[in-house]
Amino acid sequence: MIELRNVKKKFGGRLAVDDLTLTVPQGEIFGLLGHNGAGKSTAIGIMLGQVWPTAGEVIICGHDVTNHRQQALQKVGAIFETPVFYDYLSGWRNLQILSHYTAPTPPERLREVIDWVGLTGREKSKVKTYSHGMRSRLALAQALLPKPELLILDEPSDGLDPEGIHEMRQTILRLHRELGLTILLSSHQLNEVEQLCTRIAILNQGRKVFEGTLDEIAHGPSWVRLRVGNFAEAVKQLAKAQMIGDQRDGHYVTLAGGVDTDQVVRHLVGQGMAVFEIAREKQTLEDFYLSLMKKN
Repeated sequence: MIELRNVKKKFGGRLAVDDLTLTVPQGEIFGLLGHNGAGKSTAIGIMLGQVWPTAGEVIICGHDVTNHRQQALQKVGAIFETPVFYDYLSGWRNLQILSHYTAPTPPERLREVIDWVGLTGREKSKVKTYSHGMRSRLALAQALLPKPELLILDEPSDGLDPEGIHEMRQTILRLHRELGLTILLSSHQLNEVEQLCTRIAILNQGRKVFEGTLDEIAHGPSWVRLRVGNFAEAVKQLAKAQMIGDQRDGHYVTLAGGVDTDQVVRHLVGQGMAVFEIAREKQTLEDFYLSLMKKN
């Protein structure tokens, strides 16, 4: 559904997107992660034909966006940057007007998307009376108007309270499950990405530093929490015995291949050191993300 090949974008002397190659297969919820200024929004703007790439190819739904934008985006819905509505008009009237920018939409379709996003009963209220969460749902309704096969969402939960974030997450999962949509989700909320996505790409300063599945991350090098009287001395002894690979934060180590926690305990006790706790910890997306940011 999405294929970027060696895409670059320069703004003056600044390289906002640096040689980005990315593939999003049909039927997937794909997460695009990175800090503010990492290049996520620029990359999405390029996918939507709103930002012209300096170099590279952008293929959306089988069509080159640069040369055939209308065909490429015909089955694409998007929430990009801050949605703008007419506050003095109702949600229903806003959708009517916005739909005319592409093609007139029958009332049945308007009712359908309003129901999908949970605005039934408030569609005739003026948008100025909407909460932030309701505005986000109206933006999602707008993205669903063209009956998309691909949904591109740039920070869809930004600014929402915990209840609003939960509602948005459940709506996205339902759209994926019941409509079979392919969804590209840009976010800096790692917890949301963990609960929604199967695959992710991480950008840092315009460059892709990782692309893969969340399973790959979860089954990567696991940290072991180690509480002893003298952590520095324990690390020295374990490194000398070639039992650990890395250590951090004065509490965590990674074990060498073939080494288990019971062997670590026996070795340290044999060196006269007291071990108060040892426990494996599953690597979280946050751990992995922060480790990548440190390396890059």
